[in-house]
Amino acid sequence: MLKSAIIFTDGILNHPNAKTAHGLIRRSKRYEIIGVIDPKFNGLDAGEVLDRIPRNIPVYASVKDFQEQSTRKADFGIVGIALPGGKMPESLKNELSQAIIAGISIVSGLHDFLSEHDEFRKLAGEHNVELIDIRKPRPKKELKFWTGEIRHVKAPVIAILGTDCALGKRTTTSLLTQELTNAHIHAQMIFTGQTGWLQGYEYGFILDSTYNDFISGELENAVVNCYRETSPDVIILEGQSALCNPSGPCGAEYLLSAGAKAVILQHAPGRTYYNGHEKTGIKISLEREIALIRLYGSEVLAISLNTSGLEKEEIERYRQAYREKFGIPVVLPLQEIGALSTIVKRYIQSQKQAIPAI
Repeated sequence: MLKSAIIFTDGILNHPNAKTAHGLIRRSKRYEIIGVIDPKFNGLDAGEVLDRIPRNIPVYASVKDFQEQSTRKADFGIVGIALPGGKMPESLKNELSQAIIAGISIVSGLHDFLSEHDEFRKLAGEHNVELIDIRKPRPKKELKFWTGEIRHVKAPVIAILGTDCALGKRTTTSLLTQELTNAHIHAQMIFTGQTGWLQGYEYGFILDSTYNDFISGELENAVVNCYRETSPDVIILEGQSALCNPSGPCGAEYLLSAGAKAVILQHAPGRTYYNGHEKTGIKISLEREIALIRLYGSEVLAISLNTSGLEKEEIERYRQAYREKFGIPVVLPLQEIGALSTIVKRYIQSQKQAIPAI
C-alpha cells in the first residue's frame, strides 16, 4: 500500500522550478499524493493548475488548513521544488516545521539538507518523524566505477537530452516509456534525478548527488542491471542539464558511458539564455547541441518542444523552421507522444534489422 503524501511548492506550483511536484502530480508509484501546500493556489485542483487536467489533488494554503479540511492524514511531506543551487527558501521553513509538529515525515531533494538544520533535527526528534534527504551522496564504497559492461547491452539505448535545465526531459521520458508500454513495446526508464526516485522508478540513481568519478559507472550500472534483469526492447534514459550549459554541463556520459546511440533532444524556443543565468548573456544554441551529439557518434531522432510562453502560431513557425533547417522530426511531447513513440518504434526496428543473423 502506498504511503500518503502532501507536496510543498511555496507559491510556485505553476513554475518550472516546481518540476518535482509536477512529476508527482502526474505519476507516482511510491506515494499517493493527497494534497499540495501552496498559498497562491489555495482551493484549486493541482492537476488543473499544472496542465488543466483534474486529478482530485486539492491545494491548501497551509499545513494547518490541510489538517482542518482533509479527511486524510499524510505520512510524508515532500519538498516539491528544485531551485538553482538547491538552497532551502526561508519562506518554506515554517510550513515544514508545522508538518513535523503534526507528525509528518519530510522528504527533500534539495542540496540544503534537512538533517543539517538544527531546528528541523530537534523537532523531528521531539515528534518522532523522519527527515529524508534523498540528495545526500551515497558512501563511495557503494558506488560503481565504469567497467565497459555496457558493451554487452544489446537493447537500443535512447537518451532524452535537452538544451537547458527544467525543460521537461523527465516528463517526456516518462510519457514515452508509458506510451511504448501501451503499444506492447517493453520499454524501461532509467531515472537520473530526485523526481524519478520519488515517482518510484526501479532503475537509476540521482546524478547530481553522485561523486563525479562515479557518474559514468552508476549510469552504466543502472543500464546493465536493467537489461540483465528485464530484457527490454528499449531503454530510455532521463537526461539532465545540457551538453553546453556552462553552469552544469551534462550529456557526454549518456552518449559515451551508457551507449546511447540515439537521442531525443528537448528544446524551448521561448528561451534565449540558460535558465537562471540570463545575466551572463550566454545563449542557448539548438544547432550547437545537435552538432555535438553527432560528433559524439549518436543520432538525433527528433526534436521535442517545450512550448512555454509561446502562442500557437509561434509554435508552428518554430516547428517548420526546425524541420527545414535540421531535417529532423519536430514533435510536441505533451500533445503528440504517440508520434514520438512511432519514431522510437521505427528506430528499434532498424536496430533489429542491423544485427546480423547468427
